[in-house]
Amino acid sequence: MTPDKTDSVDDLLALKRDYLMPCVFHFFRRPMVLERGAGTRVFDTAGKAYVDCYAGVGVSNCGHAEPSIVARATAQLGRLAHTTTIYLTQPMLRLAASLAGFIGGNLRKSFFCTSGSEANETALLLAKLATGRNSFISLSRSLHGRTYLTSGITGMAFWRADPEPPTNVHFAPSPTCSDCPLNLRRPACNFRCADAIEDILCENPGEVAAFIAEPVQGNGGINVPPPGYFERVQAILCRHEVLMIMDEAQTGFCRTGKRFGHQHWDIQPDMITVCKALGNGLPIAALVATPAVAAAYTKPGASTFGGNLVCASAALATLDFMREHKLEQAAARAGERLRAGLDAIASRHACVKEVRGLGLMLGMELVTPEGEPAGPLLDDLMETLKDLGVLTGKTGPGRNVLTLMPPLVITDAEIEHVLHTLNQVFAGLPIRSGVSA
Repeated sequence: MTPDKTDSVDDLLALKRDYLMPCVFHFFRRPMVLERGAGTRVFDTAGKAYVDCYAGVGVSNCGHAEPSIVARATAQLGRLAHTTTIYLTQPMLRLAASLAGFIGGNLRKSFFCTSGSEANETALLLAKLATGRNSFISLSRSLHGRTYLTSGITGMAFWRADPEPPTNVHFAPSPTCSDCPLNLRRPACNFRCADAIEDILCENPGEVAAFIAEPVQGNGGINVPPPGYFERVQAILCRHEVLMIMDEAQTGFCRTGKRFGHQHWDIQPDMITVCKALGNGLPIAALVATPAVAAAYTKPGASTFGGNLVCASAALATLDFMREHKLEQAAARAGERLRAGLDAIASRHACVKEVRGLGLMLGMELVTPEGEPAGPLLDDLMETLKDLGVLTGKTGPGRNVLTLMPPLVITDAEIEHVLHTLNQVFAGLPIRSGVSA
């Protein structure tokens, strides 16, 4: 195979089949081959353009190949690509200071690594070191990573390769009010889902080190907790001296209309984990903790590629771009426009159970006439949208939530184009049923 050979879809599917683990799946029955991006669009090898409304699962918040980010990463690559954390380097240390300022409050101490799974794994380790306790509470319908422990604290069985969670993990019901796991209704429920956390703590006194949650559950189906839920949870955790970890993998860096998802509530996490959009496409992640909690991590620790010079330079440029362009405000405005259009579609089509989300993290839950998850229908919708030049995602336990998380630089005209295409596709229902990965 020559380096400049253009592989066909069939060529690449054969390579995937022969050389990748079978766990690596892809969207679409008729997949395309993506080769470049610019702003909100990606392009395949045939030159076809797609409006990217999934952005690598909320990674390219500043847009694909943003020139100001590419320039700074490229300049660093030309000087020095790698040392490691045992040496002093400007990009990582400047990034730590910039990130603390971008977050605000008392979350100031960073540990850099390469993925959200690694950041969450480190957060759980730090919780044990800081508290001397050994177990954790997570939520049903959560997703926190693919390593052994982070997949073990993942509430969605779909994402657990090992079907048996570790014995030191307790699962509390997710605050999914449209489909309450406790079969209750607000406000009469009086946050029974939050009180279930106290039940766990009372049944396991002195054992739980930390509670971990996504501010908005992403792969769980774009589930937004009701107002007051996290405040109630933090009050419970404080009474039992349990730490709060917010997993900001998808909700971080302006995606929800705030700089970080937890800022929609009056809470003060002890730790947050960030990744995805921090490097706008380059692999970098971090655990950020309060000084009091961070003080427990004193034994030598390092991450070979944590704080990598090129990735840290890209992350610094990413934060500068977000500040300059006020992306949290842009996401809030664009999200209102997109949400209004999705609500209008939902009002005309009974297959849409609900539209939900915050900012530019939105989902439409699709159901059958019997009210069951309409996963095959969503597969068909996504295939048709792809053919019309719009890429979306799918989430939820039933893989039936059409998910839109475009770059935060999306324009009003592009939003209208996406809504027009969605209207066109929904108007063509029913679509031939079929199943893809």
